[in-house]
Amino acid sequence: MGAASTRQRIVEAADRLFYEQGFEATSFADIAAAVRLSRGNFYYHFKTKDEILDAVVALRLANTGRMLASWEAGTDDPAERIRSFIDILVGNRAKIMLYGCPVGTLCNELSKLDHAAKEDAARLFTLFRDWLARQFAALGREADADALALHVLMRSQGVATLATAFRDDAFLQREVEDMGVWLEAQRPGKSRPAPLSSLQP
Repeated sequence: MGAASTRQRIVEAADRLFYEQGFEATSFADIAAAVRLSRGNFYYHFKTKDEILDAVVALRLANTGRMLASWEAGTDDPAERIRSFIDILVGNRAKIMLYGCPVGTLCNELSKLDHAAKEDAARLFTLFRDWLARQFAALGREADADALALHVLMRSQGVATLATAFRDDAFLQREVEDMGVWLEAQRPGKSRPAPLSSLQP
């Protein structure tokens, strides 16, 4: 097995363990055991856990970029593209109820640790935010596209958090359906509330 392939296996194992166990709770030994490498072989590829974290964030960014590109290629309807994002909650519900949202959990943990990589991890949310904003703009909601993008991100994170806390699949399914109804109301010509930017507290 080549060095590049071994390195990739290490990063993928770390990605899974950081999600399931948390970054701080995952040790070098945990990752080495997952890929069945001796400590010496492991250190050939990575000297510190922070180096692995950087590689994990890069992997997630690359995978997310490919996923967003596939949604772009899959349909010309921006609302259907946004629905693909919302439906992640259903497609990944088993893992979400066990471990939470992989993006949210990592960002929260690194923020609490005041880790140097916290801003790099937050780029995952920025990637989703910018992509969602482009879809809402394409849907004819240019004026409040970013506010709508943040609303979808906020709601999906709230659903993931509560689904994890209560392990309630029915709740998650209901919320996703309701988000779909809300999304349809954002289409041009549909009766909908005032733009988010105009709402007063």
